[in-house]
Order: sequence, then C-alpha cells, then structure tokens
Amino acid sequence: MKETVVSANSFDARSTLQVGDESYEIFRLDKVEGAARLPYSLKVLLENLLRTEDGANITADHIRALSGWDSQAQPSQEIQFTPARVIMQDFTGVPCVVDLATMREAVKELGGDPAKINPLAPAELVIDHSVIADKFGTKDAFGQNVELEYGRNKERYQFLRWGQTAFDEFKVVPPGTGIVHQVNIEHLARTVMVRGGQAYPDTLVGTDSHTTMVNGLGVLGWGVGGIEAEAAMLGQPVSMLIPRVVGFKLTGELKPGTTATDLVLTITEMLRKHGVVGKFVEFYGEGVSATSLANRATIGNMSPEFGSTAAIFPIDDETLKYLRLTGRDEQQVALVEAYAKEQGLWLDPAAEPDFSEKLELDLATVVPSIAGPKRPQDRIVLANAAEQFALDVRNYVEDDDEAGKESFPASDAPAATNGVPTRPTTVTALDGSTYEIDHGAVTVAAITSCTNTSNPYVMVAAALVAKKAVEKGLTRKPWVKTTLAPGSKVVTDYFDKAGLTPYLDKVGFNLVGYGCTTCIGNSGPLPEEVSKAVNDHDLAVTSVLSGNRNFEGRINPDVKMNYLASPPLVVAYALAGSMKVNITEDALGTDTEGNPVYLKDIWPSEAEVNDVVANAIGEDMFNKSYQDVFAGDAQWQALSIPTGNTFEWDPQSTYVRKPPYFEGMTMETTPVSDISGARVLAKLGDSVTTDHISPAGAIKADTPAGQYLTEHGVERRDFNSYGSRRGNHEVMIRGTFANIRLRNQIAPGTEGGYTRDFTQDGGPVSFIYDASQNYQAAGTPLVILAGKEYGSGSSRDWAAKGTALLGVRAVVAESYERIHRSNLIGMGVLPLQFPEGASAESLGLTGEETFSIAGVTELNDGTTPRTVKVTTDSGVEFDAVVRIDTPGEADYYRNGGIMQYVLRSLIRK
Repeated sequence: MKETVVSANSFDARSTLQVGDESYEIFRLDKVEGAARLPYSLKVLLENLLRTEDGANITADHIRALSGWDSQAQPSQEIQFTPARVIMQDFTGVPCVVDLATMREAVKELGGDPAKINPLAPAELVIDHSVIADKFGTKDAFGQNVELEYGRNKERYQFLRWGQTAFDEFKVVPPGTGIVHQVNIEHLARTVMVRGGQAYPDTLVGTDSHTTMVNGLGVLGWGVGGIEAEAAMLGQPVSMLIPRVVGFKLTGELKPGTTATDLVLTITEMLRKHGVVGKFVEFYGEGVSATSLANRATIGNMSPEFGSTAAIFPIDDETLKYLRLTGRDEQQVALVEAYAKEQGLWLDPAAEPDFSEKLELDLATVVPSIAGPKRPQDRIVLANAAEQFALDVRNYVEDDDEAGKESFPASDAPAATNGVPTRPTTVTALDGSTYEIDHGAVTVAAITSCTNTSNPYVMVAAALVAKKAVEKGLTRKPWVKTTLAPGSKVVTDYFDKAGLTPYLDKVGFNLVGYGCTTCIGNSGPLPEEVSKAVNDHDLAVTSVLSGNRNFEGRINPDVKMNYLASPPLVVAYALAGSMKVNITEDALGTDTEGNPVYLKDIWPSEAEVNDVVANAIGEDMFNKSYQDVFAGDAQWQALSIPTGNTFEWDPQSTYVRKPPYFEGMTMETTPVSDISGARVLAKLGDSVTTDHISPAGAIKADTPAGQYLTEHGVERRDFNSYGSRRGNHEVMIRGTFANIRLRNQIAPGTEGGYTRDFTQDGGPVSFIYDASQNYQAAGTPLVILAGKEYGSGSSRDWAAKGTALLGVRAVVAESYERIHRSNLIGMGVLPLQFPEGASAESLGLTGEETFSIAGVTELNDGTTPRTVKVTTDSGVEFDAVVRIDTPGEADYYRNGGIMQYVLRSLIRK
C-alpha cells in the first residue's frame, strides 16, 4: 500500500473527522482564505494541493494561487494535481501495461531496480472494448460472441492476467462484466476516498475520454492519454493550469416524453457552440436537484463531446441515494455525507458560485432529439430528422441518383418521401425472401455504450417500446442489425425481473455482450447480403445507436451516416427501418389487423417507466453482480500466464510486442534541436479526430496493417480490430492515419491512409506508412498540417504514439483538442499553432513545400519560446505559437517524452 502523503501543512489544515465509530484525518478547506467562494471542482483541487503540499512541486504559493483564483483571468498558473486513482479500459490499458513492462526492462538495463516500476496509486482496468457483435438476433448470441472474443484475444488476456499478478495495486475486471464507466459509477468509485487513515475526495484520471461519466457522482476526473496515465500510476502528478470554470445553471424539470439522451444532446450542442475546450463545466441551480443521478452521469459522460475537461455535479442527497442503491456500505455513505458537508462540497441549490462564464437551460424546453450524421454536437429535433436527412444524404451520394441534387434545392425543405436521392436495391436474404433497401436504410440499430446503458430510465423505456411493439405485432425490419450491449449485468437482471427480456428478444435486441460494442466500432459485420448490396450499389445507409460517438468511418465500414439517439428511439428506428421515415408522424408499421402503428402508440408514459424502475431494481442486484468482480469466470481463470516481474515477450505474437520507445536511451537527455528540410506527411482539414489519426475499428486486408498480419500468418477472419491490436506497435504504426474516411489534401481524390511520397520522382501517391519509411530512411523529418480542433474525440494515445513513430517531429494546426495536444508532447512531438486567423489555406501552403522550424532550441535554456519561426522553400514565413503550455510539459519534451522523463526520475530517486 502506498504510504500516506506527509503534507507540509503550511495552512494548519490537518484535522480529524469523526463519522460513527471511525476517525479520519482530513485537510480542512476553511483554513484557506477564499476557499468558500470557489466552485465545487476547484475546492476539490484545493484539497488535493493541501494534502500533497511538499514544499517543492506543490508549495504554499500554489495553494494561495488557487484560493485566490480570478474567475475572469485566462489560465496561466500551473499546479500539480495528484489523482487518487487511475482507471483504464483494455484498448488503452493494454499498451499502458505493455509500456510498464517495457519500462521495467529499461530500468534494469540502466542499472535501476525494476520493482520501482509499480503503480503507486490504485489502478483498475476493465476489459470492455474487445467484444465484437459478430452474432446477433439469437438467444445464444452472447455466448458465441464471448467465445469469439476469447479466441481472438487470448494473448492480450494472458498478458493482462500476468499484469494483475506482477504489479501491485493493479486490478483487472475480466471480460463479460460491463463497460468501464458503468462499472466505475456502480462499484469502483468511492466519492470519498479512504487510504492510510486519510479521507479525501475521490479523484482520478482514466485512459478513456468518457472517464468524465463519474463526474455525475461528484468525483473529479477526466480522460488522459495512456502515457499520462502511466505517469500518474508511477506517482507523477498531472501538470495543469488552473482552468476557467463554466457554470451551467439548470432550472425546471424535463417534460414527459423527453429523455436523458435528449437532454445531453441539447447540452452538447449548447456547450460546443459556447466553447469549453480546456475548461471545467459545473452544473448548479434548482434543476440539479430534479436531475437523477443516472441523468447526471449521462451528462458527465458526454463531456468530451462538448469539449470540456470535466462536467461535474456537486454531492447531494441524490448522490447518497445512488450510493446506497448500488450497494456501497452505510459507513461509506455516511462518510460521503459528513465529509461533503464539512468541506463545503454539499450542493446548495440556491447558491450562485463565482464562475468564469455562465449558461442556463430550462429543462422544460428540451425536446426529443437525435444527432448526426457524423458529429455528436450536430443535434436534430426529432420531428425534423427525416427532412434533415434528405438534405444531408446528398453529401454521401452520386449526382446520378433519380432525385439528384439539382431537383432538390436546399432552400425548399421537402417532405421526407419527395425529392430525396434514391437508389432502390433488391436484396435476397439467406432464406430466399426478398426486400428492398435504399439510401437511408437503418442497417445498424444498437443499444450500446456507457452513455445510456447505465441509465435505467432510458433502458426501461426501450424495453417497454419493444413490449408494446410486440403486442401490436411489429418487429424490426429484416435489413436491420439489432444489438443490445448493456454496461453491466445489472441491466439484464432488471430486464429479467420486470419480464421485459422476451420482448427485446422478439424484436431482435438480444444480448450480444457486456461491453463497448458499436460505439467503439465493434458493431461486427452486416449480414453478407446487406453488405454486398450496400457496396455494389454504393448506398448511403445509416446506423442509429445510443452512444456518444458517431464519427465518420467509426461505426461500421459499410455505413456512411451515423445517428445518436436514446435507447427507445433506437428500437423505434429498428421498427421503421429508414431515416426517411418521419417517426413522429409516419407509421412505423402495421398491427396484426393491418392498422398503422405510430410512435405515440408504443411510447411508454413516464409513470410506466418509473414503476418498472422502482419495482425491478434493488441493492441486491448490485451486490450480486459485483461481489467477486475481479475473479472472472472459469475461462478467465484457466488462462495460463508467465511468472516473474518482467514479461516473457513472444517474438511470434501479433498482439503484444515490446515497443521501441527506450531503445538507445541513456540517463542524459539529448538537447532538442530545430527542424530543417521537413516534408509534409499529411495536410488535413478541420475536426480531424483521433479516430481519423488512429482508428479503432476493422483492419482491411489491402492496407499496410492487413498486409503485415497476412505476412505473419494471420487469416483475414482473425484480423480483429486496431483497438485490440494496440499492444503491437507494428500494427499500430501501419494503422496511423489509416481511417477509411481520412482525406489527405496532399493526395486529392483519395480517401484513407494515402499521401504523396516526395522521396520518389514526381511524388507518387503512396500509403502513408510506406512513405514514412522512405522518409525516415532518407533522414527526412516530417510535419503534419491541420485545421481546427485537431485531435478531437477519444483520448487515444496511439494517435500520438503512431504519429511519433512515423517520424513526425511537429504538428502545425489551427487549434487542438486538449488531450491530443498533451499526448503529442508526451511522445516528443512539437505541437505548433498557426497565428491567430491564419491557416494553411490562407498562407497558401499546398503541402508540397519543404519546411524549417527555428527557435526550438530555446527550450534547452530552460525556457519555452512563445513562438518559433516557420519557413518554407516556397517563400512562406510565419511565427507559429508553441503549444507547450506548462513548465511540466516542457520538461517532458526536453526528455524526448513523458515516459523517458518518468524513467529517469525514478532511477535517480
């Protein structure tokens, strides 16, 4: 166990708190002048500094800077945040453990003690991203998918089981249990942490951007890259600037017929328009009390979608009620209440805290909504969805469709069935029956993702829609792949208890797995005949999912347009079968007597939903599901694992390989250098996500990654996904910038992982990986040019790792999403920003130039230059802003990356 931090206690804040028979050491916030006026989230950070004050990294001046926070100032003061714990999922967690295992060997080679590479804070990993919905629509789909999952991922799972035995303070939740964020709020989250006799706020960082779901419980935490998480596990505080805090006031109550999904899509749209990247969002006001914990968690979960670092709710009676429901013991619940009230962390609905900026939403104004076809913030009022689809689909089809763009003016919003591009295609099913699909056909309808499957109100609503549909004689359309992937076993328990499971099965929403399936790209293949029709006729088909991500190319390679919707609407769209149907007015189908059935006929009342939730969900379900959560089933326990504190790498493995990060590393740093003679590997537009940079989904056979696997004897059916192969850097380098929807402007007319290779005469079009190898062989450094919001989306550390391993020295973008910018620095890549108002286009850059970047060497003097001079052989010159934002980040960059910095620090201790 980690020893209790001995604080310098400059403010005489050390005290005790008695709760029942237990006494806890606490650090009182009221000992610091100005603490009372701070927003909830900054009070949590203030306690963190008080408790970890060491006089060096964290000083009394840092504490005063935070307590004296100027809400209107731009962030400039660096502080060191020490999270109480780290949480991971397997896609991002496997490379984390790979890196830790590699660091142990590197420490040994540099003459240090390998045992120093060990988590110093609790680290918990939930295996939830590896299950693929291959099988669906049958009662044995779950069992078959689990078998396939173990077959594909045996090497990874053996490696994680080894990690569970080799590292202290590291626990693994085995496959088939649930989604990391739902397991976190239902079981792992403490709300108030107890360790070494101290009680303090539960805080965390996680290797998944939706770590913020736990903000709904009053727990401050956010997503970071795996490389940052590794540093946190090894005792390194997270370097950050004291942020601006946006107060979001909630008033009123949701109207019947609206759901948490409708609410969160509304909030996402509002906050993305307002601009909250790099800021905390904090909810306050009378409406908070009217917002259930499940709805709070749904809102917190979507923080990455609106771009904030965190989106937090204070602690109140609703928090305690949820902790009791989910099986936390009474002493813990009593501690949470006593601690929150003692420290001023308890919600006061009438308070108006000091915020940097404020927004307000009357919950009664929220209306049913979906979002799409490619971004979570693109909210569409449900009643307008068919009309909006008719407009948007023209971006995904050819002009020669019967009702082409010319006959469909944008100024004239048509009826859903008129003027829409159309390409009717007959499909013959395996049983010989035929049906017709067209643009807009819903080919995937998935109840999936932590966002909504943790919310019993929307899950029960979905099951009741299924029940009423079955009673009317409706079922899914035959071309719709329907899947149910709950975030924990509790969900299926309450479906069973309420007698709702048979109805879900009847409309095709059979259980396919407990994990992050469709939302992460693990939707599995479409039925072969549907896939063939879609590809042969280039149909713009759609998915509807209850997730948080709908980026291009993410959900399924055959599906061009993706829509986020509440679970009950997912069921409704499976019945309708097409986005052309206005489901608020058009019939979803006909009943057994041939009468039309409308959405209003099968939509449950609020009272019906509440009745099921009240009677079917109890504390006993959570106790049963989590009583032995780390043990796993017989299949997990039977996995053979190596012994010893260093891993036995298998040179034949295509899943887990020793990465090259520490090759040739010495204890002394190499001075950073300017960049000259650099070529552009990719010139990209706005909103390029980490999915574009490092896809998580399927691996195509004709790509460098597919070719690598084929050469290593892997059959195409066993390729699995990029996400599952993250422990193998050879696959991941080849998959960097390989998203099938990536558009590299250097290679116009291409889509996917292509560039032009200027090591060859004429700069022919080439795979990005192949060009990178040629550039590196020639000693040519590389740069990336990009637009706004570069690196938005998931926290995916491989987007930065792959970029670095491809030989990219710098990225020049118009703006960055927080986590990716930080990750680039963590991998030794320099993030630069075009001057305000400038872009690659405005400067006339084509991507064919040769670049030089001067002024980087100032970092060797212990300072960070505000700008560096960028020049090209075409005569373009500009001063790029250096986006190394904190002294801590500068240290990482000087060391060649965060892992090298941590390694040297640990050896020197």
